Amino acid sequence: MSGEAHPDDTLLVVGTGYVGLRCLSQNPERTSIGLSRSPVSAAQPIHVYDLDAADSLPITLPNRYRVLYTVPPPATSDQDDRLQRLLDALRPAPDCFVYISTTGVYGDCGGALVDEQREPNPTTARARRRVAAERQLLEWSQTPGIRLCTLRAPGIYGPGRLGIERIRAGLPVIRESEAGPGNRIHVDDLVTCCQAAVSSEAASGVFNVGDGDNRSSTWFAQEVARQCGLPLPPEISRKEAARQFSPQRMSFLGESRRIDTRKMREVLGVIPRYGNAADGIRASLAAQDEIEP
Repeated sequence: MSGEAHPDDTLLVVGTGYVGLRCLSQNPERTSIGLSRSPVSAAQPIHVYDLDAADSLPITLPNRYRVLYTVPPPATSDQDDRLQRLLDALRPAPDCFVYISTTGVYGDCGGALVDEQREPNPTTARARRRVAAERQLLEWSQTPGIRLCTLRAPGIYGPGRLGIERIRAGLPVIRESEAGPGNRIHVDDLVTCCQAAVSSEAASGVFNVGDGDNRSSTWFAQEVARQCGLPLPPEISRKEAARQFSPQRMSFLGESRRIDTRKMREVLGVIPRYGNAADGIRASLAAQDEIEP
């Protein structure tokens, strides 16, 4: 490892995309640093690090630091080689490692309320890759002194991620009576969960995170349309959706569950700011200035 040394108790954010960059912005520059596959313009220091190719880190790790990992597994392998490459480079080992996973690991639960005690039952390739990565991290973290926290997140929305383009294009949604419950979290609330997981010694193990608002994806699209002053998207049957939607989109819509977030609230101490998704949509639109005159 080479390059600039950083202060003790540094937060190392690996992956500076939609969530990671926001997490960096919530930490003082002197104690946070990002690793990104490509150059990123930001107030915080961000170093280029290609997890698919680089063997060594572009920085010298301090004696004490924490890691927030936001990078999804590659779709080309069942083994998360990019995660393993990073783990092999973390010398010395971090005090804690926070991993953002997905509630998709639970698979289809028939609309049941699902807490962290439920065994993963992934039904898609992407969810199986997440389960494999979680187990990979669990085995690695057995080294004494490493606190591992896994945040299983549902759909992430916020400024620029409201599906407005689909609504403007007049694309359909599954009719409300067939849509089933939804699970989501506003990006700002997910950042709050990440901060709590990194900071709290009680944050160990698996946590479901979400807003607790289980209204359907159809309701969500309709609410975005209403707040934007756009026509409501047309509704079609689930059978017709299977003919029109991509297999990936249908795989998301084909699983039904309600995520129990009591542990997030009681242990992480996070009460979502946007527990009502309508408020989260409104704040997102205000932030991106998307409401049409």
